[in-house]
Amino acid sequence: MAATRTQLANAIRALSMDAVQQANSGHPGAPMGMAEIALALWGGHLKHNPQNPEWADRDRFVLSNGHGSMLIYSLLHLTGYALSIDDLKQFRQLHSKTPGHPEYGYAPGVETTTGPLGQGITNAVGMAMAEKLLARQFNRPGHDIVDHHTYVFLGDGCLMEGISHEACSLAGTWGLGKLIAFWDDNGISIDGHVEGWFTDNTPKRFEAYGWHVIADVDGHDVDAVNAAIQAAKAETGKPTLICCKTVIGKGSPNKQGTHDVHGAALGAAEIAATREHLGWSHAPFEVPADVYAGWDAKAKGAASESDWNQRFAAYRAAHPELAAEFERRMAGELPADWTEFKAAAIAKINDAAQTVATRKASQIALEAFSPKLPEFLAGSADLTGSNLTNWSGSKWIDGEGNGNYISYGVREFGMAAIMNGMTLHGGLRPYGGTFLMFSEYARNALRMSALMKINPIFVFTHDSIGLGEDGPTHQPVEQTATLRYVPNMDTWRPCDTTETAVAWAHAIEQKNRPSNLVLSRQNLPFVSRDAGQIADIAKGGYVLREAEGGAAQLILIATGSEIELALKAQTQLATEGIRARVVSMPSTNVFDRQDAAYRASVLTRGVPRVAIEAGVSDFWRKYVGLDGAVIGMDTFGESAPAPALFKAFGFTVEQVVATAKSVL
Repeated sequence: MAATRTQLANAIRALSMDAVQQANSGHPGAPMGMAEIALALWGGHLKHNPQNPEWADRDRFVLSNGHGSMLIYSLLHLTGYALSIDDLKQFRQLHSKTPGHPEYGYAPGVETTTGPLGQGITNAVGMAMAEKLLARQFNRPGHDIVDHHTYVFLGDGCLMEGISHEACSLAGTWGLGKLIAFWDDNGISIDGHVEGWFTDNTPKRFEAYGWHVIADVDGHDVDAVNAAIQAAKAETGKPTLICCKTVIGKGSPNKQGTHDVHGAALGAAEIAATREHLGWSHAPFEVPADVYAGWDAKAKGAASESDWNQRFAAYRAAHPELAAEFERRMAGELPADWTEFKAAAIAKINDAAQTVATRKASQIALEAFSPKLPEFLAGSADLTGSNLTNWSGSKWIDGEGNGNYISYGVREFGMAAIMNGMTLHGGLRPYGGTFLMFSEYARNALRMSALMKINPIFVFTHDSIGLGEDGPTHQPVEQTATLRYVPNMDTWRPCDTTETAVAWAHAIEQKNRPSNLVLSRQNLPFVSRDAGQIADIAKGGYVLREAEGGAAQLILIATGSEIELALKAQTQLATEGIRARVVSMPSTNVFDRQDAAYRASVLTRGVPRVAIEAGVSDFWRKYVGLDGAVIGMDTFGESAPAPALFKAFGFTVEQVVATAKSVL
């Protein structure tokens, strides 16, 4: 006999409370309260194939309220993904596939890392934007090879986070009709009933964004949720918010509806009472065969993918070049002749020997590389004219999804998290710009990209006190250093057009890490190099100018705009008989990954060192050692023209020369 809906939903409740209890840690309330919503979506609507979690045209599912991770783990296990009951028993344990929050790359079927609330819904907006753009680029009459939905579960906490306003507002403007979100309206957060701190009229709020809102849905009525999903799918011009009223921890007779069930194990006595209350007589982690059969999505998923494969074969026959391009881009591969193309582009930029701001150098690099990379999706958080993230082939995206450039508005955090979602979707390579100072607003999304080992590119201009009159609110001091400290992230601060082009090429080639390009507002002089030095830029640090007349007595290390200062100081020191080597270090992250022999060839042991950068000095201590010195900034800036600021804060040839002499 087939399992009933109640039994199917209770399987989620049982697995969730058992796993949290065994770990003695976790959040059982959301999985228990959203079980029927999950059954309606995963049992009747979600297009996916558990045997191929990477199928290109699958629906994307995001658990934005990621603390309820046992919900998605239960669903993946029950529907047939390679996530065993033993994996569920290892919930929250070291090196398991089932960490406390869903982590991208751990369990098959987890589309993004969620936990920091609000970012899941924002990633989902990016995924839905990617679907719309790719459908416009690749679909042809009679061949809809990109045609899927993005579904999101979210809670009150996601809606309280400011990033949800950024993302959901933009989603409404874009008319993302294939984005469907389910609000778990249970009225509870960790501190208790939310009436004391969350009284927004959420349906009206989303209506104001331009969403289709389905209010007052009983989240424990599978038929009601199913009807809401059908209505949401029928609305193709707007994203939909389905407001599901639920009881947190439903099934727990003594704790449901309270904050006690939100973020702690129920306890042995309450679990026993819950089993009795639900009529679930099975042992912990035991699921009856008929329940497994009721959830199993393998056959249906395989049939859906097989149908798509047949349609894609017809598409390939009709449009072979488009089909090959689609497969390349979804695989994240660069064009076959990329290496040769890159080398020629960098050589041409180097030969031009232009003296420009590195933000302009970045635009020059984009002009060179972008025609080869149709997957590039550019944008800026309302600073296009300052970030120079556009190029001659940029076309602002219209309401139909035509174009390749996004105006994100003043939404730095939203932009970064949307870019993460686009990257996770596949088929697009987003990069987005803002001022370096406002990387602070986007910081947690930058960290999440590094944590997930994905490869968006972040363009940060106006990189120091060199931006001048806008003053200390806009002058980054500590930002470049702290970005360098993020694990699995590359930060570049190039000094001229050639270094900028190499930085862009290196960022483009990364598959498993994000990159930051930190760029100047003011013009920086071109520096001539030989071919070997150009190749060495990609190593993150290299000898830009060797000492003349013998072995170096001193090493000057600099980045970005301070390279000019180091070169001038080298010349001045030479007139005084002091031999100095100038090392350019555009990416300390990349340099630190080089082998010891190469690093020692650049930073020779025993030779005194001085580092020069218009940022916090402590970062450079590991490179100069106890006997070296740093010319940096350990205060905030001021409002004044850039030349006056550099002089006032000690970034002068005289200061570098005096400091160099002090360490000899």
